[in-house]
Amino acid sequence: MRKYYTITELTREFGVSTRTLRFYEDEGLIHPDRRGRTRLYRAGDRHLIKEILRGRRLGFTIAEIREIIDIYKGPPGELGQLELMMKRVTEKRKQLHQKRQDIEDTLAELDNVDEACLARLAELRVGT
Repeated sequence: MRKYYTITELTREFGVSTRTLRFYEDEGLIHPDRRGRTRLYRAGDRHLIKEILRGRRLGFTIAEIREIIDIYKGPPGELGQLELMMKRVTEKRKQLHQKRQDIEDTLAELDNVDEACLARLAELRVGT
């Protein structure tokens, strides 16, 4: 297993910008070692980047991701982290179901408007 990864290697691997990795560092989510101006990332940082990006894809905020990461570092550790993750996943799922329902309602309303417009156009054309 490699001891260090460079910022260039990680940006290529994960398809993110150096700015993104520096942002995660500024937010305290990752803590690369420094040799002068060079950032050196350990395997643990690489794993965290992978999990942060996964959390972002799932729609979690940086604050939610930080909370999930931080709970792992202290008691109750991984157990607490998994329980919190399950809670956040349930909340996110509920939000997405609501968004889906909102979209379905909007599409139904658009269908109604479309039908009303077509009906009125037909009435106007018959009258001419």
